[in-house]
Amino acid sequence: MTIQQEVDFQRIAKAIHFLQENFKTQPTLGQIASHVYMSEAHFQRMFTAWAGTSPKKFLQYVSINHAKSLLKENNIAETTYQLGLSSSSRLHELFINIEGMTPAEYKNEGANLLISYDYYQSLFGTMLIASTPKGVCHIAYADDQATAFASLQQQFPKATYFQQGNSMHENALQALNPEDKDISQVKLHLKGTDFQLKVWEALLKIPMGNLSTYGAIATQIGNPKASRAVGTAVGSNPIAYLIPCHRVIQNSGIFGGYRWDPLRKTAIIGWESLHTAI
Repeated sequence: MTIQQEVDFQRIAKAIHFLQENFKTQPTLGQIASHVYMSEAHFQRMFTAWAGTSPKKFLQYVSINHAKSLLKENNIAETTYQLGLSSSSRLHELFINIEGMTPAEYKNEGANLLISYDYYQSLFGTMLIASTPKGVCHIAYADDQATAFASLQQQFPKATYFQQGNSMHENALQALNPEDKDISQVKLHLKGTDFQLKVWEALLKIPMGNLSTYGAIATQIGNPKASRAVGTAVGSNPIAYLIPCHRVIQNSGIFGGYRWDPLRKTAIIGWESLHTAI
């Protein structure tokens, strides 16, 4: 993804927000384009190239009614996953190996850990990818690079950091491409409690183009009364997109919050729903 594509995504996000705020008035293509300071023809080409459809059709895939229909189908999707028959999500074909940090690594705030990090472009914006020698430990959207790095440092304040890419980053970056079908194993080295790790593993079972709820995840991990705790664990997920916390929404169909911007969550859900429906 080029710098221009990053700028385009920001315009697309702004357009999606405008559509959500004004859908009752059915704004014209010209009004949407004007809102993002583009000509009608240029905006149409840019949005269609990114989403694969028109702005108004895309709006259908980020509506509450569409979300509710996906939630109704969730049990079928989960059964398909358990049987190993799902082909709708390349993450189900990708073996993501989650390794929890040792108690010592967890408690000592990253002392003795060497963490390599760098910034990369993805379909949904700039990302910070970081890794220890054991695996990728952090993936986050980085609209502001300094803020994103500070967030990483808060997780491991005593670690030693090097800004440099490596093969683990490149492998993770390949997996971050929603259309890439030829992906190698991704190893994750995560700082989390046993409960958090269990929730994050459950998130991997939500197929691309499907949605789940906090309550459903709680039931799935055998603790149906722990919806609130599940919500906290989902919100603290350190691996953006690959551990798909963006696929968890409220029972009402409202998408809810997202640590990397709720509007980005909307864009991801819409893109995935559209491309698995095609």
